[in-house]
Parts: sequence; structure tokens; C-alpha cells
Amino acid sequence: MADEKFTRCPGCRTVFRVTPAQLALRDGQVRCGHCRTVFDGTANLIRLAPGAAAAPPDDTDGPLTVTLRSAHALEPAPGPATVAAGAQSHAPAPPAAGAAAPAAAPDAHVDYEHRFAWDRPRPRSKARSAAYALALLVLVAVFVGQLAWHYRDLIAAHVPSTRPLLARMCALGGCEIRPLRDVAWLSIDASDLQADPAHRGLLILTATVRNRAPYAVAYPHLELTLTDAQDGVVVRRALAPAEYLGAAHDAIAGIAGHAAVAVRLFVDASATTQSGYRVYLFYP
Repeated sequence: MADEKFTRCPGCRTVFRVTPAQLALRDGQVRCGHCRTVFDGTANLIRLAPGAAAAPPDDTDGPLTVTLRSAHALEPAPGPATVAAGAQSHAPAPPAAGAAAPAAAPDAHVDYEHRFAWDRPRPRSKARSAAYALALLVLVAVFVGQLAWHYRDLIAAHVPSTRPLLARMCALGGCEIRPLRDVAWLSIDASDLQADPAHRGLLILTATVRNRAPYAVAYPHLELTLTDAQDGVVVRRALAPAEYLGAAHDAIAGIAGHAAVAVRLFVDASATTQSGYRVYLFYP
């Protein structure tokens, strides 16, 4: 129809087909049947390209989103001689089948400008943010506690000021703080194996075990190997700290930092014949 025009509601962006006679009824003043907004239909006239595949970029050439309404959705502005305009909404897409009753007055709290913004992020409440922060602090505290539990010996050795706190933690958890088992810091400065002149077949092993670390290191095991003239193994014996230390040494405390321990051990070799020996430090 050549005399058809299209107007758009500024409140809800709905497009309606109107005729010049309908616009002249109230000097162009009409009421939207969707949001009940009264507007100037003449001032809000737009152009629609029939069969267009997509909405044009210019706002005056049509809406980006078109809401389809029934034929009776657009009404003349209220007045003493109100006459139904009988207008029909229109959009580039095919019209909806059937007709519906005039729309009821919309909810005053509906934000029509952002009615399609369901996927936008919503502001987070202060209570929820505080709960998240508290949960994060608890998780960090639990993680730090687990690290302190598993690496308590290492922490106490490298940060001595933490030892009292770690000791209280172990008192509650039933653990203990022990010296590190770090054989790389240990060395045998000197050793000797001599026959005891007073007892036939008895050998006396003497050695000096030095700790070069700045912190205490656990006592190692000693491996004593007696060899023959061709350096073959005659007998080998591993000795725990309790077997080669005297009563003056605390096997649990370990060798203090930058300290040395003298070892003196009697070995019964009456059933063997040997020409040499080797001493080796290790942790089982």
C-alpha cells in the first residue's frame, strides 16, 4: 500500500504500520499497546526496507530489534473522542499468525531498555564477597599449615627462629623435629684401623666425622668393609649410630653445625684375615 507508513514507539522500540488518516486523528499523538507510552507517531516515523536480510545500521532506517504486536496494539492518544486506530505492527520478518487481545499495562519496574541483558554480569553482594575472602584465607592457612607439617625439619634447620613455633605445633600434633639427613655435608676427616695389642683378633677403628653444614645433621650409618690383599671384600658390616656412639653423644640431636665427632669402635676380627679396610657414610 502506497500510503502506509511505519512509526516506532520510543519506549519499547516496537514498530507499527500506520496510515496518514490514523496519524491525523490526534495530530499524530498515539499510545503504544505494548508499554502504554504516548508518543508523536509523526515525529517517530521510520523507513523499513521490505525483505531486508538484516537491520540497517542507521537508527532512522529501522530498529535493531523489532517486537511484533497485534493489529490492535497501537491506539490513538486518550481524548474525548477516542477512536481505535486499527493499526497493525510490522517487521521485515513474516508477521505472526493470529491476533491477540490488547496488551495489559506493563509493570512499572520493567527496564525495557535492558530487557535483553540477561547475560550481563550482576553486581556481587558485599556479604558474598566477604564470604569468598574468608574462604580464601582459610584455604591459604590450611595450605601453609600442611607445608609447615611436611617440611618442619627443613624449616627449623634453615630458619632457627621458627623452631619454638614448630615445637608447639608438634606438641599438639604428636610429631617431632629431627635433624636433617643430609649426607652431602658430612665427611670423614681421618680414620685408622689398628690391632689391639692386648687382645688377639680385636681391631680398634678410630674416625672423625665432620659436619660442614651451618645446622645440625642427623648421625649417619657407618659401613665398615674389611678387604684382602687384592682389595676384595672379606666382610662388610653396617653400624647404626647407637652402635658406634658413646654415652656422651645424643644420637637424636645429631651432629651440631660446623662440629666434628670422634668415633672409637672395637671390632672382633678373630674369624677373618684382612689386609685393609674402607669406611663409608650413608643413610638407610
